[in-house]
Amino acid sequence: MNGKLYYGDCLTIMQDHMKLASVDLIYLDPPFNSNQEYNAIYKDETGRPLPDQIEAFCDLWELDEERERVLRVMPVLMREAGIADEVAEFWRLWMNALRGTQPRLLAYLSYMVERLLPMKGLLRPSGSIFLHCDPTASHYIKVMMDAMFGHDNFRNEIVWQRHGGFKRRTARQFPQKNDILLFYAKSKSKVRFNTQYRPHKPEYIRRFKKDEDGRLYRDDVNPTRGGRRLIYLDDTKGDIIDTVWTDIPPVNPRAKERMGYATQKPTALLERIIQATTNPGDVVFDPFCGCATTMEAAHKLNRKWIGIDIAIHAIKRVATIRLKDRLKLTPGKDFTIEGVPRNLEGARDLWKRDKYHFQKWAVEQVDGFVTTKRTGDGGIDGRIYFNVLGASDLQSMAIEVKGGKNVTIADVRALRGVLENETAQMAGLIIMEPLGPTKERNFARLMAEAGDMEVEQHLNPYPRLQLLTVEEIIEGKRFRTPGAVGRSHTQIDWMT
Repeated sequence: MNGKLYYGDCLTIMQDHMKLASVDLIYLDPPFNSNQEYNAIYKDETGRPLPDQIEAFCDLWELDEERERVLRVMPVLMREAGIADEVAEFWRLWMNALRGTQPRLLAYLSYMVERLLPMKGLLRPSGSIFLHCDPTASHYIKVMMDAMFGHDNFRNEIVWQRHGGFKRRTARQFPQKNDILLFYAKSKSKVRFNTQYRPHKPEYIRRFKKDEDGRLYRDDVNPTRGGRRLIYLDDTKGDIIDTVWTDIPPVNPRAKERMGYATQKPTALLERIIQATTNPGDVVFDPFCGCATTMEAAHKLNRKWIGIDIAIHAIKRVATIRLKDRLKLTPGKDFTIEGVPRNLEGARDLWKRDKYHFQKWAVEQVDGFVTTKRTGDGGIDGRIYFNVLGASDLQSMAIEVKGGKNVTIADVRALRGVLENETAQMAGLIIMEPLGPTKERNFARLMAEAGDMEVEQHLNPYPRLQLLTVEEIIEGKRFRTPGAVGRSHTQIDWMT
């Protein structure tokens, strides 16, 4: 078993499921603070994007209640991680300055620093970390990584040219065409590093000729070294790769490896990083694995790998397209998927540990998409989108998740009101515990009063108000909708 794919927030997974000093390389390509939306991956077969922003693929940052809580406890987290008090004090002053000038940047930095803190402990003494970012926030992130990993352990700032060829004209600035890779070691005295070389240039190869055995060689005449000698091409290594990478093009939009992610990185980029800083059998970890380019590169180079993603849709897509179809890996044999409740007890445990993540799991498990608004328990937690013949836009079912035991008829009435106040054609309620006989009858009667949604060319109408228990969801039952967007990516038993 060489691979492990986790569903969940990388912060929780790192803290609860990963051992200290267990990883040789961390590569992370987190969402940038660039206000891009990543929901393009979930376009339906007509090519239309989903109407709402999808949280896991949207990097619009706000100083919400959770971010404010993290900001308050960050100095404590830093001290617990062994970072000097002077750094914690610097953080406090810096954050106060950013709060009034760049609050979204502050929200982004608090999110990233909170997750970078445990990463240092996961690295082995010879380990390395590469953080992939754009110039929007790279200088802010570098200051914090200097503090967390140590300024002396900073190895390189690598510039990757991610666009070539035609350059678009920009107003009042040069066209932007590069990303930044920040490379830090756990310990500069123990860091593992394998020098990388570029292939020989054609003009250099043309200087060689074939001997009678077919090997390419050239004469090297140097009086200071004792005169003439033969140099064979296959004995030379090429040019050493430096910190400016212009030889790895971005992923072609029509390439087979394209997974639909706007920010997908080429496999060759990850292969270079992995070859430079690890050996076969080492462990490579990607806490924001997305379309799993890191996992594919690690597998090809005979490294073990661990990947985490916060969206079940991404996990399903990776398990099916990247791991099973492309790499021919078998779930349960070559890799496992962790962090997904397998039974009712697992779901109850997730609810106790993290109510918000439980809501995310429940919504995504029924092929829904989590809304960007974070709620504790109540309100619209997500939507299922579907196509209706003749409609110009995708239609939706609003989803509410109630993990507690105290679910009442008032919750059903509130959800029924959603059908009148929201732009949803249907509404679904997910509950943890089964209803008693009396409550079940009362719920069914009120839900039936909401009526049905009739769809052209569908013989049977769809109830506008529906209910599912968690146990039913785990057993495979789903809300009745006219073909939910996203179900095409669940063709294998990816939960094995």
